[in-house]
Amino acid sequence: MPNRPITLFINGHDHVVMVEDRTTLLDALRERLHLTGTKKGCDQGQCGACTVHLDGQRVLACLTLARQAEGSAIATIEGLAGADGTLHAVQAAFLAEDAFQCGFCTPGQIMSAVACIREGHAGSEAEIREYMSGNLCRCGAYPHIVAAVQRAAAALPSEASS
Repeated sequence: MPNRPITLFINGHDHVVMVEDRTTLLDALRERLHLTGTKKGCDQGQCGACTVHLDGQRVLACLTLARQAEGSAIATIEGLAGADGTLHAVQAAFLAEDAFQCGFCTPGQIMSAVACIREGHAGSEAEIREYMSGNLCRCGAYPHIVAAVQRAAAALPSEASS
């Protein structure tokens, strides 16, 4: 299959990238655009390490073809902090709650946590655990991850209602 150009709108900027029709969004991000914050874990949609947002909805980049994302707004972990480097409230909460150990799953966890709060699923510990269950952490930092989501949800009440 020949490579053909597509335009991906990532973190507020257009990127033209050459991809084959079968190239996943994950591979386009990591290998073509060098946005390596999105991690390749299982590459089968089971671990959540590759979670990004597509038009505001969380998706698994390993199961999404790059061509499917053309024309949509893609948000990755690299675009979450403010332009001045100010951390997003979820990123700050992960630091404050020590919600990571090895850090490999952290970008996917954070992207899912942002969606969890935005979609209004951070009302209780059980609700957070259920929503976040698609993101695996080999180190077992789950209690700290839940605490971080609760902290961020308290700091972002307007996002939870929108």
